[in-house]
Amino acid sequence: MSTVEDFLAEVDGLWAPGDATRVRLRLIGSTALMLATGYERGTKDSDIFETIDLTRETKQRLLAIAGPGTEVHRRRRMYLEIVANGVPFLPWPARWQAAAELNQRLRHLEIAVLDVVDVVVSKLKRLNDNDLTDIAAMIDLDLVRHDALVARFRSAVDVFSGDARAADLPRYVANLHRVERDMLGVAESDIELPGWI
Repeated sequence: MSTVEDFLAEVDGLWAPGDATRVRLRLIGSTALMLATGYERGTKDSDIFETIDLTRETKQRLLAIAGPGTEVHRRRRMYLEIVANGVPFLPWPARWQAAAELNQRLRHLEIAVLDVVDVVVSKLKRLNDNDLTDIAAMIDLDLVRHDALVARFRSAVDVFSGDARAADLPRYVANLHRVERDMLGVAESDIELPGWI
């Protein structure tokens, strides 16, 4: 079992016994890549995408078990973080896949992970050193086709174009161009943005 799988298995084991309903968690970011591909790198958090499946009580229970500062966090050096729905730069609809092998071992949680290309798109919002490392690893694993990346990026642009978040889109386009040019070795794509930006 990987470090992330061990961590999630412990959270599952600490869940309230007797609760027959499985809690659906959607993981984004590097932990989604690790569960989907077997890729490993150190990380301090496991990002859970906030969905309607997550009630206030469920979020509180998750954070009480494995949020920042908990015993699980101190021991594992990893914690759960819940990411608000409107924050990640995601295509619509985002693509999810069940972590089937892990889910067979869990009793209370049901894990889905964001599609690899969608994770790469989401990382173009921030694009720090860890994001670049993750993207390079996915490219090395031949899991990021250029045409798919651009199509999913354009979908995410469409989602962000209709509100105040659109002002940040030129930076995300520059990040895409950096990945295209420096990591994929292809020409920069023409990305149409709203005229008012």
